Amino acid sequence: MRQPPYLSAGDTVAVVATARSVAHKDIQCAVDHLREWGFNVLVGQSIGAVHHQFAGPDHLRAQDLQWALDHPEIKAIWCARGGYGTVRIIDALDFSRFEQHPKWIIGYSDITVLHNHLHQMNWTSIHAQMPLQLETKSPLTASSIREVLTGQPYGIAYTNQSDYARSGNVEAMVVGGNLSILYSLLGSPSTINTEGKILFIEDLDEYLYHIDRMLVNLGRNGMFAGLAGLIIGGFTDMKDHKIPFGAEAFDLIWSAVAAHDFPVSFGMPAGHLQDNQALPLGVPCTLEVTPQSTSLAFRGHGQS
Repeated sequence: MRQPPYLSAGDTVAVVATARSVAHKDIQCAVDHLREWGFNVLVGQSIGAVHHQFAGPDHLRAQDLQWALDHPEIKAIWCARGGYGTVRIIDALDFSRFEQHPKWIIGYSDITVLHNHLHQMNWTSIHAQMPLQLETKSPLTASSIREVLTGQPYGIAYTNQSDYARSGNVEAMVVGGNLSILYSLLGSPSTINTEGKILFIEDLDEYLYHIDRMLVNLGRNGMFAGLAGLIIGGFTDMKDHKIPFGAEAFDLIWSAVAAHDFPVSFGMPAGHLQDNQALPLGVPCTLEVTPQSTSLAFRGHGQS
């Protein structure tokens, strides 16, 4: 995998919106953090733009992201908000200048579209909190982004949140993101190959039968076959019907992968959670899962 350069003081970060609309005031906390970290900030035209639910019409959001991708001085692009909309513009983008001036793409949820598309191009990226609601998150949510962006030694450790955890120790890169987006990309040029990799999944506000349907289809498409490992983040605000589906999200995930032998960990502090720590995608990683805890150590960080 190819990796954009790490950032240093004086480098420039762009903030753009590829999905739902977001006001200037809602990204101010993130802008303040970037400046405190010593970075220059450029705010795209999509910030403050409104077209129904979106941050401007498709052509404006595509144009704004294209501007940031092409800009030779921009070293990272922080996507302002998720929701829905990035998939509507992905095929309008030209990554040829990005290849000449690569930069880190930061975001999660709907930004999984960009992460997976970049992975297919053999570029690393950063699954992390967006500027929207950054001020409501844990201190590690913001500081972890800085650590990954600047190439500091980086790792994540947490207590397992389910007895389904399956122990193991593997070295591989992490891929994935939002389960609903992974499911929606199946069969497209942005579908990722998960063989030999550690798959990360998270989701928000879905019916349990939707979760089951998506997991079954990922399995039918071979995304669990040959995995090096599986880490599960937040499955937040799940919904059910008056007649219960009969299982919770973690039960459904375990059912989908129980027959495999790779390590599985539940409770990664990433996703639609108050503690949403940065997760480098495509970067070499050592994953260790025990019955009680999980740790991830990302090789390459701390090196120039």
